[in-house]
Amino acid sequence: MRIGLWTSLVTISAAFGPRVAHGQTAPAPEAVVPLVPPKTPLPPEAASAGVKRFSFIAYGDTRGRHDGVEAQAEHELVIESMLATIKKAASTDEPIRFVIQSGDAIQNGSVAAQLNVSYSPLINRLMRDGDVPYFLAVGNHDVGNAVDLADPRRLEGLRNYFAANLRLIPAEGSPRRLDRYPTYAFGYGNTYFIGCDSDIPDDTVQLAWVRSQLSGLDRKRYVNVAVFFHHPPFSSGNHGGATLERQAASIRDKWMPMFRRYHVRLLLTGHEHLYEHWVERYVDDNGPHRIDEIVTGGGGAPLTTYKGEPDVTAYLAANESQKVSLEHLARPSSDPGANPFHYVVIHVDGEKISLEVIGVDWGKGFAPYRSNAASLTDRGVPDKP
Repeated sequence: MRIGLWTSLVTISAAFGPRVAHGQTAPAPEAVVPLVPPKTPLPPEAASAGVKRFSFIAYGDTRGRHDGVEAQAEHELVIESMLATIKKAASTDEPIRFVIQSGDAIQNGSVAAQLNVSYSPLINRLMRDGDVPYFLAVGNHDVGNAVDLADPRRLEGLRNYFAANLRLIPAEGSPRRLDRYPTYAFGYGNTYFIGCDSDIPDDTVQLAWVRSQLSGLDRKRYVNVAVFFHHPPFSSGNHGGATLERQAASIRDKWMPMFRRYHVRLLLTGHEHLYEHWVERYVDDNGPHRIDEIVTGGGGAPLTTYKGEPDVTAYLAANESQKVSLEHLARPSSDPGANPFHYVVIHVDGEKISLEVIGVDWGKGFAPYRSNAASLTDRGVPDKP
């Protein structure tokens, strides 16, 4: 099955390319231009083993209204703000080391021009001027919504994703990469990161690979684990509230128990074009724990608003043995003017994790916690200033 999938990735353009009259030559499809990595790549894992204090940026949903025609204007505002933040942090003891994007880079990932014209020039600028690596997980606009791994739309999106990110993510054959999937991992300092394809949360191959990464991890070194993917298990925007999408349902059922078992600290998601923060608390044989789920979809896609709380009754009942509870720590607004474009700066200091939400353009001063900062701990660790 996986060999057939790879063959389909290579041949899909010929099978679904433009039809031409007999005797004419079909124009070659536009090729995706690979993104150019920064001068300073992420160091080998062993080289950063002693790092316990650093920062990184997380955001998502950068697709624009004119993808394939012009650069993503709203995304460009976010990039400009990021560059200023990266420059300011460079002289501190918590420099920003990389950027994570949780998916929906463009409107239609099967169209190469949308990457080449609208998205890639901005990411190249970020990596060049900010000198930071960039890691993208796929969203539904990147690879479609199909559960069939051989779906033509998915294969076209994957082909373009792999081409664009060829030099940015671990190579095929690496122990940190699931071959032929947009699923990979990397370690920096005392924190381990896994990027997943949440369009296929029921896929057993991906699930087994992620579980093997978590079960085999050296937790004396990697005291923190963060997982980034597109679809949030809990949200209150257009894709949440009274709506329970199949991806969210499967993530609740299959991924969250695994994340609890291996004490994942942080989930970085998007899909909703707004900001919200959920905390799941639970108890196991090692005592009480928490998982923080950040929904940060303010990277440039059309902004949305609060629609209502999701029904988590069945979820809490199914996990009653671990005393699972959920807190909606930061809720989006029902006012369209109160959910700005934004990104999140996450600070790691040993086992302490905190964050700052940076509003962009008219959203400067965004304060989803009555401030823009939060500490991801229940142990009284003060917020970052």
